[in-house]
Amino acid sequence: MVGDRRGRELGFPTANVEIQVDPPADGVYAGRLERADGSSHLAAISVGSRPTYYGPHGERLVEAYVLDFDGDLYGEQVTVRLGQKVRDQVQFAGSDELIEQMQRDVEAVRAQG
Repeated sequence: MVGDRRGRELGFPTANVEIQVDPPADGVYAGRLERADGSSHLAAISVGSRPTYYGPHGERLVEAYVLDFDGDLYGEQVTVRLGQKVRDQVQFAGSDELIEQMQRDVEAVRAQG
């Protein structure tokens, strides 16, 4: 699933994953992204409608930022497994505020890792 590529612009490229089951409440989660080759990678996973850019009416997505990964996942079949919730989804005033929070989210996920 190809997204807006905004994560790449913000310095946090994400794998946009089609929702196969009813996901839990909107928010940011620690978790894992599993690739078809069997590898498993620590990920910060956002579930929600991206309210900073689309308000409360955006399309609900699952987006996984894979920590310490520098590859291309486009077109690849992946599985995302959610772990502990890091925080609720929040609408930020703009990209700068969102980036600062995403950096804190990644550190929280890494600490749980």
